[in-house]
Amino acid sequence: MLTRRKTLQLAASAVAMPFVSHMASAQAYPNRPVRLLVGFTAGGGTDVAARVMAEWLSQQFRQQFIVENRLGQAGNIANAAAAQAAADGYTLLFTGPNSTISASLYKKLPYDLLRDFVPVGGMMRFPNVMIVPATLPVKSVREFIDYAKANPGQLSMASSGVGSSVHLSGELFKFMTKIDMVHVPYRGGAAAYPDLISGKVHVMFDNLSGPVLELVNSGQLRALGVTTKTRWAATPEVPAVAETMPGYDAIIWYGICAPKNTPTQIISVLNRQINAALKDQKVVARIAEGGGVPMPTSPSEFGEFIKADVQKWRTVIEFAGISAD
Repeated sequence: MLTRRKTLQLAASAVAMPFVSHMASAQAYPNRPVRLLVGFTAGGGTDVAARVMAEWLSQQFRQQFIVENRLGQAGNIANAAAAQAAADGYTLLFTGPNSTISASLYKKLPYDLLRDFVPVGGMMRFPNVMIVPATLPVKSVREFIDYAKANPGQLSMASSGVGSSVHLSGELFKFMTKIDMVHVPYRGGAAAYPDLISGKVHVMFDNLSGPVLELVNSGQLRALGVTTKTRWAATPEVPAVAETMPGYDAIIWYGICAPKNTPTQIISVLNRQINAALKDQKVVARIAEGGGVPMPTSPSEFGEFIKADVQKWRTVIEFAGISAD
């Protein structure tokens, strides 16, 4: 016969079992391959960065971290798949500003970035650079602003597509300066360069990269400023846009999130390994090859960063009246 005391003990054990099982699963993590979802094509900047981190995590955990490219809708296909995945640490999302921009750019998404994910940690950051044709009669951000205000509506701003970080960096510039420029979206950044070099379009806020710097160094384009708060170590001769426009800041960043309710023990162990990777000189060197610097964070710091980025781009998107729906 069960005594009241034994009955209570059994009931308590039954309640505790799922928690104990959850703990045991987290402690054994990972005991099978982990998927790292990327919303962009193989070989692109986002994919390359994801593979650098996946390689490190595979070596440290002695378990495969497999990059899986889920293309479409500016990364939202991958985001939706990750949001709907089991919260067990075996599906992660490699993400960047495409996600914080999409949170406002798309009115109807099958997921909510802030509600359906938990932050794991940042990986890297790098700037865009404000570039103009060498023939444009301006040599600084201040001169560009004055020239644009003297010629309202006559200048055009190229981008790699509506809602891209390249586009929104320019819209943030327009928002803060109150200048009028016509947006000209292209199918990718590379497609814009013939028109930019020839002067058919007048400015672009593209990713700071080797090919862009080659065009600047060859004299075909002129770099007016980087989009980070301060000058970028790799290009110390290029001023920050913020030196002319205090508060201007538009960085490109990458990091990892997980589906909501992923055990905190798994989040913690992943964050420790990500931050350890960002101290490894081989990883740092590969990040530098992509024009970036490490961006170590705690999960909570990364979460606050994402919230702030969502709010910043929401303000810009509402000002510009942009929508992808």
